[in-house]
Parts: sequence; C-alpha cells; structure tokens
Amino acid sequence: MLKANQCAEIKCPIQFVLDVLDNKWSILILRELFSGVRRTHELLAALPGISTKTLTLRLRELEDYGLLDRQVYAEIPPRVEYRITPKGAELKPVMAALHQVGSLWLNQETCVCPMVQVPVPLPEMDLD
Repeated sequence: MLKANQCAEIKCPIQFVLDVLDNKWSILILRELFSGVRRTHELLAALPGISTKTLTLRLRELEDYGLLDRQVYAEIPPRVEYRITPKGAELKPVMAALHQVGSLWLNQETCVCPMVQVPVPLPEMDLD
C-alpha cells in the first residue's frame, strides 16, 4: 500500500503504476509468477543476476502492493510459495503488450549472442 504522502504526490495513473513497478526485477518476477506458483529458489534460478536479498525485498514490495501472495507452509524445512493475486493478474494485458513490443523491437535489431563470434554490421555514417 502507498503511504499517505505518496498519494498526495501522484497525480497520474501511469506514474502510479510505474512507481509500483519501479525496477526491472519487479516486472521479471511478475513475468515468472504469471507462469504459475513459484518458490524462492525457482525464482532465483529463473532470474540470473538477482541476489537473494534483492529478490526478497522485491517479493515483499510486490506483496505489500497486493500483487502477489506469499503462502508459508508449516513444514521442516519451511516451504514458501508465491502466486499472483487477482490484483496482480490485472497486469497481464500490460505484460502481454510489453512482450509484443519487445519481440517486435528485438526482431528489428542486429543482436548477436556474445558466445557466437560473428561480426556485427555497423550502421552507415555520413561523414560529409
């Protein structure tokens, strides 16, 4: 939930959503959860480069905003699962649109895997 002083500062619905999803990890965590229930170690494996600390912080933030649910099972060792809430599911069309635009833009770029040694064509430059 937003704090009272944050509500007073936000006047635009787009700004509001961007403030909630203010970093790449939040979007990518939600992407993974749209595929189904996930445990912490599964999210860590699916998101190379994220630290355990950052993942934990982002999961807590998304839970505070009501976008995901955290289910703790009374087992030894403890089992914790995360799933999208109905509020979080409202972002599905946004995620689909991001995927569509990203796919379109990615196909327009000359992208080469760094593991493949293929020269990348440089853009032509007018030096006149």
